[in-house]
Amino acid sequence: MADQKLAGSFVALITPFNRDGKVDFEAFRELLSFQQKNGSCAVLIMGSTGEVSMLSPEEKKAIIVETAKMKSGKMKLFYGCTGNNTETTIDNVKFAKASGADGAILAAPSYICASENDIERFFLDVADATDLPLGVYNNPPRVKTDLHWDNLIRIFKHPNYIVHKESTTRVGQVAQMIAANTHAAIMCCDSPNVGLVVPTMSLGGHGTANMTGNLAPAEMATISTPWKGWAEADGFRKAYMGLLPLLHYTYSAINPVAVKSLMKAVGLPAGSLRKPLTNLEGEALMKGVRVVQQLGLDKKYGWKLKPVSAIAAE
Repeated sequence: MADQKLAGSFVALITPFNRDGKVDFEAFRELLSFQQKNGSCAVLIMGSTGEVSMLSPEEKKAIIVETAKMKSGKMKLFYGCTGNNTETTIDNVKFAKASGADGAILAAPSYICASENDIERFFLDVADATDLPLGVYNNPPRVKTDLHWDNLIRIFKHPNYIVHKESTTRVGQVAQMIAANTHAAIMCCDSPNVGLVVPTMSLGGHGTANMTGNLAPAEMATISTPWKGWAEADGFRKAYMGLLPLLHYTYSAINPVAVKSLMKAVGLPAGSLRKPLTNLEGEALMKGVRVVQQLGLDKKYGWKLKPVSAIAAE
């Protein structure tokens, strides 16, 4: 599967809901088209940005089945398939494969706080049970378990693993994985507070696995372009410095509260957050609207901004 290495902007997509709180599949179609038109190489559906922990098992299956039908072949569709144990995760991955998924992203099962060796075995057991392309999401703030580069490099020797998203602050870890030159694409979280984007791309990383691309896909595609020479490096610097206000805003609240609230404010078909999460309102939301206007994203993408009072009433 080495020829399937991803490169560029891998966007963790929100899950859009209708006013009645149900999954909005037509909105999914519009959002996928928006990503494809603006240069995203792949999207992750039902990651943490997609409020996956608050979806029912039936909703998860329906999302996989219905969105897989929307594939165009021009952008990869990956799905968050982590279950609460190894067997459930294998079942989820097999279901995604049978439904037409391009791949699955796995994190350590949450809450159990397993050892690094147990989680390494978890990733390898799942890979042995399927031939679907897989990715690893190392996100200890969400799941407690934190994999060392030794664990990760061993995992990436498995041919099914083709992508990695690192969400620690350890530049050295990213460097070790890139230096290992496995067939897995090494990507990182786009949080400016984590601070991995600049070193990852400068060290030869393959892109970012980001959530800000929900709002600024073309800009994130530029930031996520692997460096072949000075042209890519200079384009990265300009795009990254320009987008910093939005990057800081999208991480100003727990994922995906800020990004989904702002998507709704600019008119993208996002819907509201699923309770107990609630959308930002008032000045907290206006800060994001001002960033969008400051960066000219509303004009670039043709958004007609509504008054904040009107958004809150919806």
